[in-house]
Amino acid sequence: MGCCSGRCTLIFICTLQLVLALERQVFDFLGYQWAPILANFFHIIIVILGLFGTIQYRPRYIIVYTVWAALWVAWNVFIICFYLDVGGLSKDSDLLTFNISAHHSWWSEHGPGCVRREMPQAPGVRTTESHSYITVMGCLMDYQYIEVMHSSTQILVALLGFVYACYVVSAITEEEDSFDFIGGFDPFPLYHVNEKPSHLLLKPMYLST
Repeated sequence: MGCCSGRCTLIFICTLQLVLALERQVFDFLGYQWAPILANFFHIIIVILGLFGTIQYRPRYIIVYTVWAALWVAWNVFIICFYLDVGGLSKDSDLLTFNISAHHSWWSEHGPGCVRREMPQAPGVRTTESHSYITVMGCLMDYQYIEVMHSSTQILVALLGFVYACYVVSAITEEEDSFDFIGGFDPFPLYHVNEKPSHLLLKPMYLST
């Protein structure tokens, strides 16, 4: 009963992780954040693997998911440090785009209440664009805190998944051990009928007269 409850909870957690990962992947694509895009891709693959292992009673797949959950927590801690400028990191750098482009988080321009301020092209300056981007004003929340909230949610759900994955692996292993103990995997069960020898010794019979 406990294993069934743990499996159902882990299935729900994996499903929630998939939803959150897909939501985050969409906004990272919109912001051209290539490093998070790759991380989200691997995260989705491993979560699907863990979900499959939970449904099909495959403890090895769940163990892989457990190891990834720990790495996923570490990755999101790094993202939090990046956006809060901790440890020499800077949210204004191009680290998450592999220095390919100067794009930043999609939320930096499209956060709640944000209004983009643009000005017409200056006289005498010829560019391919009709206007140049100046600044963003009126945001109800700075974009770095939105990213921190996303990563914090990911950490919380990953920790829950880690705990329940360890519990499910332990429960499945105990069930397999107990089944093996009572002879479930023994080709010769405890209660079996001794086979008769394939050859019989024929003894001569003498009839008394």
